[in-house]
Amino acid sequence: MQAVMNPKYPGLSVRVADEGFDPYVWGNDFSFEVSAYGVPQMGQRVDQWPVERVLPYRKCYGIDPEEFASFRNAADSAIFMAYLDDRAVGHVVVSTNWNGFAHVDELAVVLPARRHGVAKALLDVAQFWARKKNLPGMMLETQNNNLGACRLYERCGYVLGGIDHLRYRGIDPQTREVAIFWYRLFMPERDSL
Repeated sequence: MQAVMNPKYPGLSVRVADEGFDPYVWGNDFSFEVSAYGVPQMGQRVDQWPVERVLPYRKCYGIDPEEFASFRNAADSAIFMAYLDDRAVGHVVVSTNWNGFAHVDELAVVLPARRHGVAKALLDVAQFWARKKNLPGMMLETQNNNLGACRLYERCGYVLGGIDHLRYRGIDPQTREVAIFWYRLFMPERDSL
């Protein structure tokens, strides 16, 4: 796949990950600040969810590029990297899930590049990949402490498909983190590229 340019942010492009993926991941900070937990509500927009404020803290998922080594050059998965003025600033890992949907296994943008259209550009390329494979839509999961991501997915046409209050209790029995499953269904008559 050739580089995809973003007209709103002319220095932004997305292309298939190369040998620079591992050093890029190891050399960047993908953490974000948590200042609230949303209480997801089916059928309501993210800005309508009740919010529980917390003392701000940094959250980092500890991204390991080796976890996705088998995703490169595979027929049912891909890794794309975003570049802002030729500097690697984000990535998306996408695969075909067991249920036939494209699954966004990971989406991350480095802290200084946020709010420059990087995440949306990566989701757009993942969507193009999924449509080329004639998949019925896309799915991904985030948590209720990442409200910025929830707002992004909603803006990109994703809808809330499920809420799992117990998913992270095995890691921390006291956690307030809730798994939120988002879906972007492709409807050819309305959504065609």
